[in-house]
Amino acid sequence: MSDYEVFLQAKSQLGGNHGFEPVFVPDFLYDFQQSLVEWAVRKGRAAIYADCGLGKTPMELVWAENVVRHTNGRVLILTPCAVAAQMVREAEKFGITVARSQDGKAFPGITITNYEQLHKFNPDDFVGCVCDESSILKSFSGARRGEITVFMRKMRYRLLATATAAPNDFIELGTSSEALGYLGHMDMLNKFFKNDLNNSATGRMRGEVIKWRLKGHAELPFWRWVCSWARAIRKPSDLGFADDRFILPPLVEQEHLVPVDKPLDGMLFVMPAVGLKEQREERRLSLGDRCAKVAETTNAKEGQSLVWCHMNDEGDLLEELIPDAVQISGSDSDAAKEERFLAFAEGQIRVLVTKPKIGAWGLNFQNCQHVTFFPSHSFEQYYQAVRRCWRFGQKKPVTVDIFTTEGEIDVLKNLQRKAAQADEMFERLVTEMNQAIGVDRAHNMTKKVEVPSWL
Repeated sequence: MSDYEVFLQAKSQLGGNHGFEPVFVPDFLYDFQQSLVEWAVRKGRAAIYADCGLGKTPMELVWAENVVRHTNGRVLILTPCAVAAQMVREAEKFGITVARSQDGKAFPGITITNYEQLHKFNPDDFVGCVCDESSILKSFSGARRGEITVFMRKMRYRLLATATAAPNDFIELGTSSEALGYLGHMDMLNKFFKNDLNNSATGRMRGEVIKWRLKGHAELPFWRWVCSWARAIRKPSDLGFADDRFILPPLVEQEHLVPVDKPLDGMLFVMPAVGLKEQREERRLSLGDRCAKVAETTNAKEGQSLVWCHMNDEGDLLEELIPDAVQISGSDSDAAKEERFLAFAEGQIRVLVTKPKIGAWGLNFQNCQHVTFFPSHSFEQYYQAVRRCWRFGQKKPVTVDIFTTEGEIDVLKNLQRKAAQADEMFERLVTEMNQAIGVDRAHNMTKKVEVPSWL
């Protein structure tokens, strides 16, 4: 291969394979799971965006076991709070040996720990790393996200797995690419996107968020680039496999408009809040009315309920109004959080109250069929909060009661808009992914390179 061909391949940013041929493909994996794991093992540094209940845990475990067997080294799996214990139990069920560590000790084979414990570990002890629920990375502070990226930087084998690397969230795709060792976040933006200022500025200017959009000619190359290191799947048929074992029961979403008599300061009537400041004020003014309505609905329900809130005052009031409710708050220790999450999963707690940023990632609550939610501007929070219960493996219909006020109606509309946009963009990602699967990068250039005589 000539230097010019090498140069062209490097400019394509499609990368190559950094892994190896799988050495362990167990029968307990479904056909589509085997396909994803085999691809990720060959890729070496990859992301699997698989919907809730499609088996990310066994795929992560099998990927890690392949790396261990191939290298005779160690692999670290990072998980959100309380998910580590759940994954240890899953590993035992599948016959894969793992050890949980909270003090920085690296065990032979596969070690599992929480993201919060990462600073105790030495990256030189591992040849590979798995980030479970990797979409949580963008929820961390810049320092924590940077810590994770630096920790994995020299590792040959890396895997990210999440249900909602939201395709309409380009920041997340950039941080994922950077963590895997491909294009950095800002490199991705400058290559495929532009902003209205025609520069590299991010964040806010004069109070407005600086918006980036795909360059007109870069849309197709962008999705092809993403598909060179990621696979996305919401159902097995996205990869050409049968869906018969992965059909969800109905999801019933019910909107409740809670009447509030007190208008915002300076207003004669209750009007939709404009801007984040007014929306926060509206949320505080309506706190008692909203929580009372949630409590009334939840107390009338039979079986378990998962009640989501966003503010400490909401959580405290809901716990008070619902007699058998147990709250998990940010001030609780990791051990206390884990104990209560597991108790709810095992049916020992009827009503669990917590925030999406605490418990909306990675946990399996198919035992629960009722969810309540106060709308926010984060589609990912809502999606993950609902998917704790409405996920593959759920046998009964799930009801989601959404409580809002006249003042916050625009927040709900924005959430619904983002949901529709995410569905549209995910379909685009799946389409490009299927095209990428059928096209080998080596065949993109079929003609021999002819260097001009004057060079």
